[in-house]
Amino acid sequence: MATRRRFIRNTVVAGAALSAGIPAFSSVSSGKWNSNRPGARLRKFQSKAVEETIKEVKSFLGDTELAWLFENCFPNTLDTTVSYSEKTGRPDTFVITGDINAMWLRDSTAQVWPYVSLTPSDSKLRDLIAGVINRQIKCIHIDPYANAFNDGPGQSEWMNDLTDMKPELHERKWEIDSLCYPVRLAHGYWKATGDTSVFDTSWAEAMKLVIRTFRQQQRKEDQGPYRFQRVTAWQTDTVAGGGLGNPVNPVGLIVSVFRPSDDATIWPFLIPSNYFAVRSLRQITEIAEAVLKDANLGADAASLADEVEAALVKYARAIHPEHGEIIPYETDGYYNYSFMDDANVPSLLAMPYLGTIDRNDELYLRTRNFVLNKSNPYYFSGKMGHGVGSPHTGTNRIWPIAITMRALTANNDYDIVSSLKMLKNTHAATGFMHESFMKDDPTQFTRKWFAWANTLFGELVLDTYRTRPELLKEV
Repeated sequence: MATRRRFIRNTVVAGAALSAGIPAFSSVSSGKWNSNRPGARLRKFQSKAVEETIKEVKSFLGDTELAWLFENCFPNTLDTTVSYSEKTGRPDTFVITGDINAMWLRDSTAQVWPYVSLTPSDSKLRDLIAGVINRQIKCIHIDPYANAFNDGPGQSEWMNDLTDMKPELHERKWEIDSLCYPVRLAHGYWKATGDTSVFDTSWAEAMKLVIRTFRQQQRKEDQGPYRFQRVTAWQTDTVAGGGLGNPVNPVGLIVSVFRPSDDATIWPFLIPSNYFAVRSLRQITEIAEAVLKDANLGADAASLADEVEAALVKYARAIHPEHGEIIPYETDGYYNYSFMDDANVPSLLAMPYLGTIDRNDELYLRTRNFVLNKSNPYYFSGKMGHGVGSPHTGTNRIWPIAITMRALTANNDYDIVSSLKMLKNTHAATGFMHESFMKDDPTQFTRKWFAWANTLFGELVLDTYRTRPELLKEV
């Protein structure tokens, strides 16, 4: 099994069997594009709206391979990773990432997000996503500092980490975005469905925990309660400063000890995640005022959002010698910066996707030019593709998620068409997206079963079909 740290490098060819523990999908055979989905009886969840969408988009696509990829990838989260039930009369959904049998707050939101727009016409799908929201709230109550959870008390290979582990935790890496993604899902679900049933007392109390945790990690009065160290040979898998991270100047930004890649930050103010926190706090305010009628919760969230936003204006800008004023990836409040971007989301590239900046904002455009350029040390270009990678997977490995984000945040047709072509040409005959692939050889990839990357690719195809369908004819 691949893990976030000990990732597996895979060499595959068409027809290769997937390893134990991974669903046995079919592959290209006899020159025909056979579906790689599990058989209907083996699928974890079936949605009428999703199936109708697959049929509609496939009938439009002129490219057989692109249609095959969409059919395989778009439903992959539902086909293989969700477990739905009702507990105490409320929907409950546990979502694994794929080849890691645990639920990340980030990944679980990202995996079901592309289905949110289909919930108005599918009550079963609506219940499923409400169940994800309800489970995420339970997780936040267990530990707002944890990033990944077991399905109830269980065992984890990380139980010996030097932090406050609990039986329900798979891993306890403090990442700002772990608390932002559940807010994004709840807000998006509410806007799509009008359903307020998820906003119960437990949800409101969880939001108070979110705000409290963010304030603790501003580290204004003290270092806060969180510490993390791991006995490991991976430098990015443990934390400097006795588990606190490198020093910060308490200027109002929020510390994120880890990145969305689950790698330790260098400068602990992770800037894309602080932007995401502002967005999430504004959404908490909106829900508190419009649904909960809780003026105190709304005011508390708004006040913190204002403070972090003001600090971003002052401390999240830097002059790059070639690109001018841009948004750096990390800082410490002492005007030290990391000029880079990481493929995992939130990233600098993905900011418009998360609604934290306008895609036509000049500051973002300069930052985007930096990210998609050799000036970014984790931008790789090779014979088979070009795009952003991550220290998490090492040099010369491009992430399909980043290629997809380049298209989803584009303000021009070229970035969309070229990204779709690149994704179509680098799935290594598997019919699925992966965590990363070598820039000169896509058969050298990591993570055979990575549902977020698959479903996000489906979101790109669907979004393009809805907004600029003519571009799909150019792929």
